[in-house]
Amino acid sequence: MDRLRQRADFLAVANGARANSAAFVVQGRCRDDDGPIRIGFTVTKKNGTATERNRIRRRLRELVKRLDVIPMRPHHDYVLVGRRAALHRDFTTMLDDLRQALLRLDRQPAKVAKALPRQDNASKDTKINTTARAGTRVE
Repeated sequence: MDRLRQRADFLAVANGARANSAAFVVQGRCRDDDGPIRIGFTVTKKNGTATERNRIRRRLRELVKRLDVIPMRPHHDYVLVGRRAALHRDFTTMLDDLRQALLRLDRQPAKVAKALPRQDNASKDTKINTTARAGTRVE
């Protein structure tokens, strides 16, 4: 297993399927290449101080180390997003939660990327000047 390190990889996985747990969220995405399974870990700042976030991240990494690779699919990327409950949750319970979350990910259909809406020419031509009086048009 390899690690995800680049932001673009994390953003690509964020558009894939997800499974929630009390201590973490698992996101997954199938890749088109023949590479190994890649895993990334992230914990947001709202989960506590730096030492608490690092402890959550260490616990998530240890979960993946102790997990047998069988529930993970080859040619997939996974991201574990830590929650504050991961600080105090029982480790064996978290391991069971991870196994269940990976099984739920396999059952979910793949998401189709949404196309961005096109901007009309009419909305490009007329803009409202906010520095002048409200409602004054700039052509």
